Amino acid sequence: MFIESYSTRGFTISGDLVVGPCAVLPRSILQWNVGSHRDISLESLSLFRLLEPQIEILVLGTGDRVERLHPAMVKQMRECGIAVEVQDTANACATFNFLMNERRVVAAGLIPPRGTYGV
Repeated sequence: MFIESYSTRGFTISGDLVVGPCAVLPRSILQWNVGSHRDISLESLSLFRLLEPQIEILVLGTGDRVERLHPAMVKQMRECGIAVEVQDTANACATFNFLMNERRVVAAGLIPPRGTYGV
């Protein structure tokens, strides 16, 4: 998996266009049912806790800005053995690509930015 680009519409990941928020898993890409960072919850993060083999790191891209998650969500992920990195979407895409290149077991939850474009 490699995130090639992002826009306000979505992402180009390994040649596939994904519209809207998405979950980038080690071997697949799924639509992620969140509208904004406010919709990230223990329930929406449960997908990442169910993966086998278990991921080491979850990179969350929260749009144009870094948005804080409720500490209980981060704590629960850590208790499951998953580190959580919360970044703006541009940096989350770059971090995900870097970690994949390092052969880490990583996943990403990405929300398209509202006002910027990038690669």
